[in-house]
Amino acid sequence: MHLDFFPSRTLTLYLAKLFVVRIFAVLVMLVLVLMMLDLLSTSGDILAAEGNGQSELLTYVSLRIPQLIARFLPYSVLLATLITLVTLNQNSEVVAMKAAGLSAHQVLAPLLLTALAISIISFGFNERVVTRATATLKAWEASEYGAVPEAADLRANVYLTDGREVLTAASLNGRGDQIEMTDVTWYRRGDTNLIVEQARSARATYAAPGWKLENARIFDVEAATERQAESLIVAKQVTPAQIELESVDPDAEGFFELSDSIEAYEAAGRRTSELRGKWWHKLSGPLSAVLMPLLGAVAAFGLARSGQVFVRALIGMALGFAYFVVDNMAIAMGNFGGYPPLLAAWAPFFLFLLIGETVLVRTEE
Repeated sequence: MHLDFFPSRTLTLYLAKLFVVRIFAVLVMLVLVLMMLDLLSTSGDILAAEGNGQSELLTYVSLRIPQLIARFLPYSVLLATLITLVTLNQNSEVVAMKAAGLSAHQVLAPLLLTALAISIISFGFNERVVTRATATLKAWEASEYGAVPEAADLRANVYLTDGREVLTAASLNGRGDQIEMTDVTWYRRGDTNLIVEQARSARATYAAPGWKLENARIFDVEAATERQAESLIVAKQVTPAQIELESVDPDAEGFFELSDSIEAYEAAGRRTSELRGKWWHKLSGPLSAVLMPLLGAVAAFGLARSGQVFVRALIGMALGFAYFVVDNMAIAMGNFGGYPPLLAAWAPFFLFLLIGETVLVRTEE
């Protein structure tokens, strides 16, 4: 029996089914509660935009829920692990499995396999759904919840420089010569780097070279006068290729798309450590679900009548949440250049893998 990593097929399916049902239940509970709290803080801003109503609130919910699912799925796996293992322990099912000759690792094997499947599904969900929802939501927020953007290539809060000229846009969509900016502001600085002229436009397109601001309102700072121009060409040195580099949002790009962006940054001699860290974390983040059964395994063992089940559950929860704290800290340190990207993304995973395995072996094996 000890030579087989998995228990019998019946027991494996039984444990996997228990685990999946509890993961789904906990995830639904967390997403519903957090979505309601989120709506309480943002519904006023959404409804403040002219013409917005219930349909826009539902649109916001449809864009926000994928982000909540991606963020809190590992937490759901952790809580589901504790609920499943505590229930099995209290019903003496763990005692029965160990009496049948199963080791602690064999008891956890179905949960680990299920968590691995959840990780794979989570990666695909992030690639196909979450990145697109994030790009659309950020662009919508940048336009202050006006018309809902429909384009796929959406980016928000773009900031570009051309010598003493600065060009900003609330949102941007399209690629190459077809790029279109909305809510555009252009600044021209003088010899002392102070702004001497400003122009605002609702829309800007590529003019090859430069960017054409339509119906621009131009304000002369020195003369304190404003005038209207049907069109204005600005930032002639800013190219679509530069915009592609400046407007990379790792949260709104998939794994393979972000790989291309990193290569473009490296070819341009730009710093890529932050993007590289986010790129690695697109793998380590979903895979963190595999750690949760191991970190919460301490709740499965020990006699229920000893009165220590609750304490063991607290220890498992503490280990799980400690991982998320350390993981976020490592990513932040990687963004600031304190850690190499590979170390920032993977060190917490392997550290807590060793911690969980050590606790399990020392206490149960």
